[in-house]
Amino acid sequence: MLGLACLAGPATALAQAAGQAATVTVQSTRDPVDKSYRKMIKGMERFAREHALAPNAPLRFQLLPRLPTVDMTGITLRVAGDSASIPVPVAPDNSFVLPRSEAALREDAAVLANRKTTSMTWRALIVTPGLPAGTRRLGDMRLECRVGVEAGLVSNSSPMFAWIANALTSPEQVCGGPDGNYLFFADRPIFGVRLRAGDRVETLPFHMLYAGGEQSKTDLQYCDCQVMLDRTFYAPIWDKSWPDDTLVEFDYMEDAP
Repeated sequence: MLGLACLAGPATALAQAAGQAATVTVQSTRDPVDKSYRKMIKGMERFAREHALAPNAPLRFQLLPRLPTVDMTGITLRVAGDSASIPVPVAPDNSFVLPRSEAALREDAAVLANRKTTSMTWRALIVTPGLPAGTRRLGDMRLECRVGVEAGLVSNSSPMFAWIANALTSPEQVCGGPDGNYLFFADRPIFGVRLRAGDRVETLPFHMLYAGGEQSKTDLQYCDCQVMLDRTFYAPIWDKSWPDDTLVEFDYMEDAP
């Protein structure tokens, strides 16, 4: 699905995307994936405040691969603080719901997975049930961006663009303007993406697909589109002329398995 932005992209041209659980043991890695529990809870609170953007959709988070060699099966996840250790069930699609814990909040806990930082990327996952096959809803994607940025789900980016990462840090900056460049992922490789709102239909231009089509081999290592480039696209979530109920339609390279 979708997320966070590869911050160096072509958006300027656009202006011109009930019981006690057992303890989970997470295999040690030299460079473990971790996210701030407090920040992810802030993302959940933002979802609650702005749920009107996607009134029928639940909030989940999702792990996606960054490298072709990463094994996405059997991932274990937990919230870990000084004393808190809370297992987080992971669904077969590597999505999960983050539990709330006052102890974990007090201890500034981390959300840990048994994979290395550079092997995966994190996304908020907000999908209204009952949509036609091969579609997303623009309001869901707007809220995904705001929740994802609020939750701190930003992957590493090139040192060349560190000033952009520092400048574009708030959901309003990343999600509210064409230069934010929040990158979304389709379910599988795409040929094209259309927006449909009533009689208004527009096809996204090529520079909004495949992470802008401008990722060099050197740059690609800094983008969380690294292994899923053919599934990536930017969406005009900042463009208020498209209502929240706008359907985002995908033309896939292959039929669903």
